[in-house]
Amino acid sequence: MGNTHVVIMAGGIGSRLWPLSTPERPKQFIDVLGVGKSLIQLTVQRFLPVCAPDRFWVVTSGRYVDIVREQLPEIPADQILAEPEARNTAPCIAYASWKIAQHFPEANIVVTPADALVLKTAEFAGVIRKALDFTAASDAIVTVGIAPTRPETGYGYIHAVEAVKGSIVKVSEFKEKPDLETAKAYLADGRYFWNAGIFVWNVRTILSELRTHAPQIAGVMDELAPSFYTASEAAELSRLFPTCEKVSIDYAVMEKSPHIHVVAEDLSWSDLGSWGSIKTHIAPDADGNVVVGGDVRLFGCKDCFVHTAGGKTVVVEGLDGYIVAESAGRLLVCRLSEEQHIKEYSA
Repeated sequence: MGNTHVVIMAGGIGSRLWPLSTPERPKQFIDVLGVGKSLIQLTVQRFLPVCAPDRFWVVTSGRYVDIVREQLPEIPADQILAEPEARNTAPCIAYASWKIAQHFPEANIVVTPADALVLKTAEFAGVIRKALDFTAASDAIVTVGIAPTRPETGYGYIHAVEAVKGSIVKVSEFKEKPDLETAKAYLADGRYFWNAGIFVWNVRTILSELRTHAPQIAGVMDELAPSFYTASEAAELSRLFPTCEKVSIDYAVMEKSPHIHVVAEDLSWSDLGSWGSIKTHIAPDADGNVVVGGDVRLFGCKDCFVHTAGGKTVVVEGLDGYIVAESAGRLLVCRLSEEQHIKEYSA
C-alpha cells in the first residue's frame, strides 16, 4: 500500500443534475443520496482500504480548491491540484502523473472520477488490489469494467475477447455509447463491460504511454515539470496548461495502446449522471416515490423523485413520473422521461 496513490478527477460541473448541481458547486461536492457525505467523500472512503490518506491527489478547477480542502482536510494541500482551465482528462491525468513521478518514481496509481457510486465496496477494494498487483509487476494498464446488468445506452463499453469475470484479461477494443439494439447484443454476448473510467497503472507506464500517444501533452508537462513544488508552479501552470491538447484519456491513450487490460465485476456501480440513475439507488415508498431532504409531503403521486437541499416544506400532488428538485432558490419540475433535456432547459 505504501507505493499506491489515488488520483481523483473532480473538475466536472454535473449539468444534468441541475438545479442541485451547478457550476458553483457541482455534484461531486454534494450529498446527492442523502447519506451525510458528498460523492467525493464517498470516493475517498471506498479507496481507504487500498491507499493511505496522505497518498490521495485531487485534480480540480481552481474555483473548487477551497471546497476540496473543506471536505477532504486529510489530503495534503499540495496534493490538491488546480487546473487553470478544463482541458479534458488526458491533460488532467498527465499533470498529476508528472507531479507524482517527481517525488514518487515507483508509484502505482489508480485514477478515478469523483462522482460515481459503488455499493459493493468490499468487492471493489478486492478488484483494485488485484489490478494494483498486476500493474506493479508489469507495464500493463488495467481498466475497471463493470459487468452490465441491463442494456444501457448511456455508457461506453469495453470488449474483451477472452472475458472472464474477476480475471485480468486483454482488451480488444473500446466501444462508444451504443443504441438500444446494440446494447442488447452486448449484454447477451457476455464479453462487453461498462467503462467506469477507472484506470490503474504504474507511473512509469503512464508517462511512457503519454509520450508515445500524446506527445504534445507530454512536451507541455516536461516544460512545466521544473516548476513543480516551487513558488513559480502556479504561474507556469497558468501559462502552459491551457496549451495542452484538449482530449480525453480514452482517445489519447486507451484506444491506441496495445497494453490495455480489463478486470470486470458486478460492483453495483453507477455514474449518477442523471436524476433517474440516482433514483434507482434510493429505496422508494409503496408508490414508487423517492424523497431526499426537507419536509416533503406527497399526495396522490407515483414514481416521482423529489429532492430538496434545504429545510423548506415541499408539497406535491397528483404527479406521475416526475422530478421535483429544489436548491438555492432554483426549482425544477420535469418528467423523468424528458430528463435528457435538463442540460438545455437550464442553459
